[in-house]
Amino acid sequence: MAHQKWKSTALLVIAMQNDFIADDGLARLDGGKAILPSIIKAVEIARQRGIRIVWVVREHDPSGKDSELFRRHRYSNGRVGPVIKGSRGAALVDGLEIKQGDYKVAKTRFSAFYATPLHSFLQDAGVDSLVITGIQTPNCIRQTAFDAITYDYRSVTVIVDATAAVTPEVHSANIYDMKKVKIATPTLQEWSVEAEAEAEADA
Repeated sequence: MAHQKWKSTALLVIAMQNDFIADDGLARLDGGKAILPSIIKAVEIARQRGIRIVWVVREHDPSGKDSELFRRHRYSNGRVGPVIKGSRGAALVDGLEIKQGDYKVAKTRFSAFYATPLHSFLQDAGVDSLVITGIQTPNCIRQTAFDAITYDYRSVTVIVDATAAVTPEVHSANIYDMKKVKIATPTLQEWSVEAEAEAEADA
């Protein structure tokens, strides 16, 4: 039986898609592939604990007209841009799989909340605590975490070694900013130990 805390918790896995992670990805992020084992482990722990899993992906129309203005040149003049809906590039990277009972959210901006049904879904599910993983820290991770604070989620956690940015320095600077607004920033090991301890207490 899931501990009561985990019943009201959701794990968000953000943008772990081929175009961002795979070696031949059209918008590959240095550091993204290195955190894949941690993401896989976080998902495994979430499934064991009965934590709801939300897969947050970026998907765009082939025209790129639903992307930010600064990105649209990547789709112009016949170019094939990144994470086009239905493409291999938009699919989850190998090792990650959406399973029955999971929830998928497609977004077109940095925040997982912007113009998506995510908040409504989480409210309906009784979720008041979020654990955030994926890429990249100054953009999708930070904006999603700050929006969660804006929406008054009781607890917001960013797992520091299951998130990444273009450089470790950028990652660390943004983690520092998030700590300042009381976002928890444990390592995967620290979060795993917490999950294990509460599972044992509930046994």
